[in-house]
Amino acid sequence: MELNTSFSHDIDDEYEKLFRRLNPPRVVIDNESCKNATVVRVDSANKHGTLLEVVQVLTDLNLTITKAYISSDGGWFMDVFNVRDQDGNKITDEAILDYIQKSLGPESSFISSMRSVGVKPSMDYTAIELTGSDRPGLLSELSAVLTHLKCNVVNAEVWTHNTRAAAVMQVTDDETGFAITDPERLSRIKELLCNVLKGSNKSKRAKTVVSLGATHTDRRLHQMMFADRDYERAVDEVVDQNKRPNVSVVNLHDKDYSVVTIRSKDRPKLLFDTVCTLTDMDYVVFHANIDAEGPEAYQEYYIRHIDGSPVKSDAERQRVIQCLEAAIERRVSEGLKLELCTTDRIGLLSDVTRIFRENSLTVTRAEVTTRDGKAVNTFYVSDASGSPVDAKTIDSIRQVIGQTILKVKGNPEELKQASQESPTRFLFGGLFKSRSFVNFGLVRSYS
Repeated sequence: MELNTSFSHDIDDEYEKLFRRLNPPRVVIDNESCKNATVVRVDSANKHGTLLEVVQVLTDLNLTITKAYISSDGGWFMDVFNVRDQDGNKITDEAILDYIQKSLGPESSFISSMRSVGVKPSMDYTAIELTGSDRPGLLSELSAVLTHLKCNVVNAEVWTHNTRAAAVMQVTDDETGFAITDPERLSRIKELLCNVLKGSNKSKRAKTVVSLGATHTDRRLHQMMFADRDYERAVDEVVDQNKRPNVSVVNLHDKDYSVVTIRSKDRPKLLFDTVCTLTDMDYVVFHANIDAEGPEAYQEYYIRHIDGSPVKSDAERQRVIQCLEAAIERRVSEGLKLELCTTDRIGLLSDVTRIFRENSLTVTRAEVTTRDGKAVNTFYVSDASGSPVDAKTIDSIRQVIGQTILKVKGNPEELKQASQESPTRFLFGGLFKSRSFVNFGLVRSYS
């Protein structure tokens, strides 16, 4: 049976390659027809996921998609995107324009490792995926365990949403600087990290995956949180309706489409997040209209399930709404934005997050990157008690870590000015001292 399945898959794959050679994709980049954006048009044979692959290429280049018109009826995919750079200008960099042409045009196979969600072998680092219940101090505990196990975190992204947490980390051996390959050591890393995720409640859902490979981090985080059902809210949960995106799903019975309409505050990568979720839920986008030129983004999708049917029931409709709301909310950055830029070293993430934890700050989202020996880390932090972040606490933390190393970004007005001296300024001793953890079989939560 496995042989027959494999043979069938190979035949389908060869057919797809032949069809693609006979109908190569075409990319036209136009900097003349629109006065304030570069227009990228992509024509291609259509398959499930094509739209996501195109959006992913543009998003990975940190381009802003202000408008999009999408049509894929009849097995042919035709898209038009209006894009700008991070400064709001047209794309004039020849290297970026050439990359778009090569990535989406005839030379592309749509399976480059940059866009792949499947694991690609890599000896540069070990990939760790974590999902579990969120709690204050969780990132600090996880990074402390990795430091104790002589693992250096070179890249990481952490999301939290609806009491759930997910992380994709890339680590290396602190002695060799390369991936960790010893099976016993990998098993030990997996076991101890899973214990931390479970905390004192062994009944909690927690999952740890360790592999020698690379994935598309943002896409993988969406899949992990979707699989962990972070879109499910507690019955008695109080939700601020003003902050929730407006999502509706209605059926056009005469056309056999379901129309998904989304109105929300615009932000970077919003289109990617919604298209990613529709794709992972096995819906096909046949037509779409995107307008994000103002502070509010409007998205309209004409969809069917991959089996050809529109949304069939009210329960399915509610699930689509919940999952799209979750996709939009996951990347919304709650809390104060802090950016750390310094020379990388073993245990840096552990030390910095320990300082946050000891001062009652919880990390709601984090991006950790290392390039050429430099660490550039972005943290979104909030007060663990739910109060506004105290300005004097932040000042004290910056004095210890370094005023030029840790900076407040975004909206500093979110800081609360305390009426008295912060009692936490004396908790910072030993930032650069190693800490001894006798038994990581179960690491105590410091929240």
